Amino acid sequence: MSDPKDTADISALSFEDGLKQLEAIVRELEQGNVPLERSISMYERGAALRKHCDTLLQAAEAKVEKIQIDKTGKAAGTTPLDPETT
Repeated sequence: MSDPKDTADISALSFEDGLKQLEAIVRELEQGNVPLERSISMYERGAALRKHCDTLLQAAEAKVEKIQIDKTGKAAGTTPLDPETT
């Protein structure tokens, strides 16, 4: 049921934009006045948005964990994220 264009559209979204779209879908579905077929497609898009946002969040968390601190306690730089460790 998902359109491949929707997936490409989602992959280009920032975390914040993806989260806004996901919140809008949740609000609309919670109102309960959406036809069944539309509810299903909205749910599928919401699941894809959640997965995308989760991936972006995990990448950001991993990058933050890689920040190096110098002897004075200040950020001295970052090390490249090693995909093998995630």
